[in-house]
Amino acid sequence: MTGAYAGQGVVVTGAGNGIGAALAAAFAAEGARVVVNDLDAEAAHRSAEAIGACAVPGDAASREGVAALIEAARQELGAIDVYCANAGVAPGGGPEAPEQLWASAWEVNVMAHVRAAELLLPDWLERGSGRFLSTVSAAGLLTMLGSAPYSVSKHGALAFAEWLSATYRHRGVKVHALCPLGVRTQILEDAGEFGQALLAADALEPAEVAEAVLRDLARDTFLILPHAEVAGFYAGRAADPDRWLGAMNHLQQKIVKEDV
Repeated sequence: MTGAYAGQGVVVTGAGNGIGAALAAAFAAEGARVVVNDLDAEAAHRSAEAIGACAVPGDAASREGVAALIEAARQELGAIDVYCANAGVAPGGGPEAPEQLWASAWEVNVMAHVRAAELLLPDWLERGSGRFLSTVSAAGLLTMLGSAPYSVSKHGALAFAEWLSATYRHRGVKVHALCPLGVRTQILEDAGEFGQALLAADALEPAEVAEAVLRDLARDTFLILPHAEVAGFYAGRAADPDRWLGAMNHLQQKIVKEDV
């Protein structure tokens, strides 16, 4: 099979379902040799079997889990050309959310990326090539009402991806931040009234997101926006933060009728 990624080694975390599974399938269709990772071992094997990939179930966030995944992937692939840091968690709540949920969001949504990059960069810098795709979500550019841990950690994921790109792009390391709005995945189903009110109407299928990823990787685009309107929202936020925050607060009041 020939394609843009023919023969390349690709790792996708959180690939048992949703965006991750769609990314794994898209890369495999382009001829890549894919390692499918997911904390849910059954889902990882099912996803891998469907596309002729290798399943490496396990934790893709902890230092030990990331090291084990990358070691197993290198044994299977020989070299990792593309790493998709896609696994994510979206706990709800604000400052009152239990600290373990805040810690989990930080570990999975940010530190998993940091730990993977630490292990991948030496090889990539030595050979002058490598590609890191961070699934950030539009929450990292904007915010997500109803989930402070998700919003804060996704801002962190975006900041880290920006730092990687600014620091290493001249040395052949290509970094991308995938920032969709609603996608028809379990995270959207679990997002409650906020997620449904804000995201459900224009939600994309995971395969549509994967298609946008391959299109923009070919262009070496840093920000990958499957929902084109996010660019306008992001620009508006930067140009007039008070107006943007006022609009978001208006949405908050529409969704939740609070006692004042």
